[in-house]
Amino acid sequence: MLYQLNLSRVLFLDIETVPFEAQYHDLSERMQKLWNKKASHIKTESEDTPEDLYGRAGIYAEFGKIIVISVGYFNGNEFRLKSFYGDDEKELLLEFSQLLNRHYNNADDMLCAHNGKEFDYPYIARRMIINGIELPFILQIAGKKPWEVKHLDTMELWKFGDYKSYTSLDLLTAIFDIPTPKDDIDGSQVGKVYWEQHDLERIKNYCQKDVLAIAQLMRRYLNFSLIRDDQVVVSN
Repeated sequence: MLYQLNLSRVLFLDIETVPFEAQYHDLSERMQKLWNKKASHIKTESEDTPEDLYGRAGIYAEFGKIIVISVGYFNGNEFRLKSFYGDDEKELLLEFSQLLNRHYNNADDMLCAHNGKEFDYPYIARRMIINGIELPFILQIAGKKPWEVKHLDTMELWKFGDYKSYTSLDLLTAIFDIPTPKDDIDGSQVGKVYWEQHDLERIKNYCQKDVLAIAQLMRRYLNFSLIRDDQVVVSN
């Protein structure tokens, strides 16, 4: 089935998320109590406090927010990259939603992300609902049969039915000899770069490299040649 995939109808994507507030003490009293409860379930050492763990809040849609959504798609011989990013999460989600509603609302359209089924897709959907945005058709999965959900996941594809392990994008790009997207920062540093340096351009560039790497990985799965540098076009 994978070998019948029409890459021209696939939107590759990646998101970058951060804690909703810069510091634990910036949270409302109510949200501090709720984070305390969450932290009690995720702490790994007895000395970890909710404040110590707050840097991890960005991976949870209830305590984080999206600051970048980067997408990529094939257009003839080109691979085009575009990003929606900024401090206003609702605005960037609205812009992304408009893209999906205009161009990815047919039965043969698909989304593709690495670990997307566990992270990117549900995170985007949850944050859209929190921001009062109607879910685009391709993100509406309630009541659908598994084969009706048009969500590809390059990590799931690599499992081949093995549910025991997580394989990072960085590792897969290494074994397939794909240039690493982790040549500047990695996901664990995004919150610090955003809240302390407010360097959105740097985070956006990192996110776009991940999207390109996901598309390259899919081409390797299909035994296609890699995308050349001169085929990559970045849109404003």
